[in-house]
Amino acid sequence: MAPATSASLVRRVVAGLPAYDPGADPDAVAALSGVAHVIKLSNNESPFGVSPAVTEAVRLRLTTGISRYPDPTGKRLAEAIGESLAVPAERVILGNGSENVLELLCQAVLDPGDLVTTQAPGFSLHEIFPRMVGGRVEKVPVTAEFGFDVSAWRDALAAGPKMVFLANPCNPTGAMLSVGELERVVADTPESALLVLDEAYCEFARPNRGYPDGLAVLREQDRPWIVLRTFSKAYGLAGIRVGYGVASDAALVQALDRVRAPYNVNQLAQDAAIAALGDHAHLAETVRRTGLEIARVTDQLRAADFRVAPSSANFVFIDTGRRSDWVAQELHRVGIVVKAWREPGYENFIRASLSLPEDNDVFLRCLMQICAKGEQ
Repeated sequence: MAPATSASLVRRVVAGLPAYDPGADPDAVAALSGVAHVIKLSNNESPFGVSPAVTEAVRLRLTTGISRYPDPTGKRLAEAIGESLAVPAERVILGNGSENVLELLCQAVLDPGDLVTTQAPGFSLHEIFPRMVGGRVEKVPVTAEFGFDVSAWRDALAAGPKMVFLANPCNPTGAMLSVGELERVVADTPESALLVLDEAYCEFARPNRGYPDGLAVLREQDRPWIVLRTFSKAYGLAGIRVGYGVASDAALVQALDRVRAPYNVNQLAQDAAIAALGDHAHLAETVRRTGLEIARVTDQLRAADFRVAPSSANFVFIDTGRRSDWVAQELHRVGIVVKAWREPGYENFIRASLSLPEDNDVFLRCLMQICAKGEQ
C-alpha cells in the first residue's frame, strides 16, 4: 500500500472549506507601498486604544508573573460579566474571542447534515464553522437597502434549522435589527433550534434609537439561546482575544465546556477584560468618537456618489462600482488595507473599519481618486 499524503488524510468536508480572509498583511503592504504608516482598516479594530485600567491590570499581572496556568473557568471574569448583565455566572461561557464560542457551539450541537440558517452577506465563520463539522448552511439575503428581510427570514426558518446565527448589528453591512424585527425573527425561529444572537458590535449600536437589548428579548423565551459578545471591538482588546456568551441555561454552558480546550482564555486576557468592563467612561468615549466618524465618513462617501450601507457598527460597507479585489490592491499601493468582499453579488464592495480622523481622510481621498480613474 502506498504511503498516505497529508492531503489524502484531510476530511473531504475540510478540504472544501473556504479559507478565512483576515485581510492583507500590513507588513507586506508597507513593503509594497513604501509608506512608513500603513492605515489598517480591515479588521474592525478600535483606533482609540485600551482603558488605562487595562494597561495597569496587565502590568500588575506581568509583575506577579505568568508562569502558572490561568484559571481554567475564568471564574472572576465570568462573575464580573454576570454581575454587569444580571445573569448567574454559571450561564457565562468564555472564549478566545467570541469566534471561539461560535466554534464550540458548532462542535457541541451540530451533527453532519444539520441545517444552519444565517445571513448573506455575512460573517464568514457563520458559514465555515458549521460546514467544518458537516453542517449545511442556508443564507438569507439582505434587502436592497442592506436591511434584514424579515419575510425572507420567516421563509428560511420554516425549513427547520437546528441552529440560527443572527448578527445584530450585521457584519459586514453594519445594519441593525429593530426591537420589533428581532422579536418577529425570534418568534419565527423553531423552538427546536438553538438561536445564536451575535452581538459583537452591540456597544456601537446601543446609542441608536430602536436598537434592541437582545438579552432582554431572549430572557422572555422558554427555549435554548445564547448571546455572543466580545472585548475585541469597542473595548479594544483584539490583540489578546477574549469574548463570551450568555446562555439560556447552565446546561448549554456545561455542554460547551465538554468541547472547550482547557485554559482557552489566558490570564492576561482575563485580567484585562475585568479591567475594561469596569471603565465605563473609556467605553462611552470610544463609542462616541466612533459614531461621529461613522456619520462623517458615510456623509462624505455618499456626497461622492458611493452607495454605502447604513452602519450601526464601527465600519462601513461600500459599493465602489469596481472590482473589490482591484480596489483593495490599488489601496495597498498607497499603504491602506481594507477588506475586499467576495460573496456572490457583492464583488464590488469593500468593508472599511474606521481609524482616527486623519487616517480616515487619507482613505477617503485615495478611494475617490482610485475609483475615479478606474481600472487601467
